[in-house]
Amino acid sequence: MNLGLTNKVAMVAGASRGLGYAVARALAEEGAQVSIASRDAAAIAAAGRKIEEETGARVLAVAADVSSAQAIEQWHQKTMERFGGTDLLFTNSGGPPPGATLAFDDAAWQKAFELLLMSAIRMIRLAVPSMAARGGGSIILPTSSSVKEPIVNLALSNILRASVAALSKTLASELVAQKIRVNHLIPGRIDTDRLKELDEANSKRLGVSIEEQKKKMWQTIPMTRYGDPKEFANAAVFLFSDAAAYITGATLQVDGGQMRSVL
Repeated sequence: MNLGLTNKVAMVAGASRGLGYAVARALAEEGAQVSIASRDAAAIAAAGRKIEEETGARVLAVAADVSSAQAIEQWHQKTMERFGGTDLLFTNSGGPPPGATLAFDDAAWQKAFELLLMSAIRMIRLAVPSMAARGGGSIILPTSSSVKEPIVNLALSNILRASVAALSKTLASELVAQKIRVNHLIPGRIDTDRLKELDEANSKRLGVSIEEQKKKMWQTIPMTRYGDPKEFANAAVFLFSDAAAYITGATLQVDGGQMRSVL
């Protein structure tokens, strides 16, 4: 199947590792030109080199902290200078610290708001004019299974990622006239560094070993394993592609059957 991604310009945030890296690499394999960003300059440069070496794609790697409006603007400008526009956008970011709702002060809430919600809004606001001028585009907002089933001890993520899900649905209606599709992608428990960090935090909180914590989590997943980042990336590539041309405003979960909610 021709996915129609050859020479498309994709901006992928949070791409030095984990899900962002997996999505960037998968898009490069499909022939897209990829602009990737992460706040760690050395890590994003290394990720860019690796993707180029393994796929032969053109990759721009930019150090940018997406919680900063100025950093996002600089990343967007460098992408425009290098590739001439943007067709695809993956609005990824790191996650906020674990903790209960009342454990955080105003500064922590503001920081999480900038990281999770405003980063997505700012990236989209900059990318949309280019997409519209090029005849359309596709945006994916990744969140977390917590938007459907709040996760214990992840109050900041639970609350603010739900706002990102609402943003996705709202934008799908607002941007459809410009031929820009907007979809929402939910990872379940995918085997990334972030998941390892959460398992470590929960194992300490519960007083069990990391292996015991992992096995406990596997028991909640019908497929009885964590997902591979490539499996998540394949879903993102599909939503970006021409194969999903009639899909906008949708939520797709990649979770091995873990989420029990009907909607």
